[in-house]
Amino acid sequence: MLDGIKAGVREGVSAEVVVCPPAIYIPQTARRLDGSGVSWGGQDLSQHASGAYTGEISAAMLLDYQCKYVIIGHSERRSLHGETDAQVAEKFLAAQKAGLTPILCIGELLEEREAGDTEAVVARQLDAVIDAAGVQAIAGCVIAYEPVWAIGTGKTASPQQAQDVHAFIRQRLASQDVNVAEKVQILYGGSVKPDNAAELFAMADIDGGLIGGASLDAEGFLAICRAG
Repeated sequence: MLDGIKAGVREGVSAEVVVCPPAIYIPQTARRLDGSGVSWGGQDLSQHASGAYTGEISAAMLLDYQCKYVIIGHSERRSLHGETDAQVAEKFLAAQKAGLTPILCIGELLEEREAGDTEAVVARQLDAVIDAAGVQAIAGCVIAYEPVWAIGTGKTASPQQAQDVHAFIRQRLASQDVNVAEKVQILYGGSVKPDNAAELFAMADIDGGLIGGASLDAEGFLAICRAG
């Protein structure tokens, strides 16, 4: 799969492409993608720089294999591992302090959307990081909006629904720092596929995608990359 992505990017993909494999496959990914123009990163990291934290992956470990990015606060980390907004903020700080670019995931559950709480939830998750790191730190990260209710559930968010939340995120940042709001990339992570990527990426505030299941097929993943 990595060889297919590498070849496809070389043939002509203008979008920045980042691959974040499971930690055990990062060394292999680094070897295969070295010099390809494709960057790589981790799916998570410890908020602790060092110490006795068995099973954890520190920022330094990711840097040992030339990772540039790390996903922070993925919906599955929040829902399955109970990560709190405070823990996500700590991981964000650990990543930036080490020189990694955080891909900060935020998004609401189905019951939160149905209750009309989407903006409140997204604001709370974003503000936790801003309160800990400062709004200027957001300029050095990537934000990924994950509508949890539209991931692997059979439900889908329309491009306009996605755009509405992306616009809210950017406007919330702009209320504190217009330059940060204009600079930050906001990705969409709600079941992006080859057949809906172009319409999603045409939205004014959707700057790219955080691709999950569709990334397991090199050709499909490259089709999404070309749509951007």
